[in-house]
Amino acid sequence: MKVVIIGPAYPLRGGLATYDERLARAFQAAGDQVHIVTFSLQYPDFLFPGQTQFSTEPGPTDIDIEVSLNSVNPLTWWQVGRKLRRERPDMVIFRFWLPFMGPALGTVARLVRGNGHTRVVAITDNVIPHEKRPGDGPLTRYFLSACDGFVTMSRSVLLDLQALGYAGKPALYRPHPLYDNFGPAKPKAEALAALGLPAQFRYVLFFGFIRAYKGLDVLLEALADPRVAALPVKLIIAGEFYEDAAPYEALIKKHHLENRLVRATDFIPNERVADYFSAADMVIQPYKNATQSGVSQVAYHFGRPMLVTDVGGLAELIPHGVVGYVVPPTPAAIADTLVDFYAHDREETLAAGVRQEARKFSWEVMVAALKEVAAKRP
Repeated sequence: MKVVIIGPAYPLRGGLATYDERLARAFQAAGDQVHIVTFSLQYPDFLFPGQTQFSTEPGPTDIDIEVSLNSVNPLTWWQVGRKLRRERPDMVIFRFWLPFMGPALGTVARLVRGNGHTRVVAITDNVIPHEKRPGDGPLTRYFLSACDGFVTMSRSVLLDLQALGYAGKPALYRPHPLYDNFGPAKPKAEALAALGLPAQFRYVLFFGFIRAYKGLDVLLEALADPRVAALPVKLIIAGEFYEDAAPYEALIKKHHLENRLVRATDFIPNERVADYFSAADMVIQPYKNATQSGVSQVAYHFGRPMLVTDVGGLAELIPHGVVGYVVPPTPAAIADTLVDFYAHDREETLAAGVRQEARKFSWEVMVAALKEVAAKRP
């Protein structure tokens, strides 16, 4: 099968790019011909709150990546769409995560489908965005209406698609596969030494871009609970601020938390990810709303127990009491869990559950789902 993936990839950085490149390798392993089309400009500067959109690491040499799509230049939409219409791939897979991308991706999809051969399938990370803006609905519908089918990575997004009126199109839920491209886990002592962290403390990890919906403020309030303050535990914050850091700094100052934090608030390159996850006793995702999270799948890869909040689709992949905890998104609930985790020394038991559960999340399953949706007719 001839497959084209349209979405973030090198030289762009971040979880979406990592996913798309790993998906391309999974198609290659299945014997398919794969090509990625990525963005020469993904976001205008005013929409990108981080330091840079581009990777400083070497690019992959085993994947064919074309950098040609500009999210705000319609001429590139037409060029990419007409080229793919002529090339007639069997399937074009779009990553859709933000309404802003609707015009570019929807236009390309319409042009490609004009050849009467190519099937257009979307991996829909979200169809209702975490952070809503005027015009989200029309932009999203413009893209979704151009697709032949969908694969979602949470049941909540599948329900959102149905609620938006796309129940008649083929759609499947398949969980987010493992992020297994960061190398193996390390012994905890080795990881702590690599990060320069003293071994007399225990560590929990908040990982990923920092945005309001991810609930770092809730976690900081939990850390201020006197019961948690009595534990020899520090919080590693590993991820770049994608919004104003001032409210978080105010919380840290208010609760005198500075000495209980390890700050790594720059972008974490791929080669350092193993150190942060291997150093942590538990990975915490205190989200206020969510569909799914790639952080869970990194934690699964490294065998780390998890604490997640019971919002959206986040809890779907985290069996409570087996691989970690599912709790309400409140400081008290998170504090209760931290106390339980350390008071009853649950790390090894939960880590064993993580290793067992991780076997369910394969890239082969995702490839099969995309092909199945492409083969269906409404």
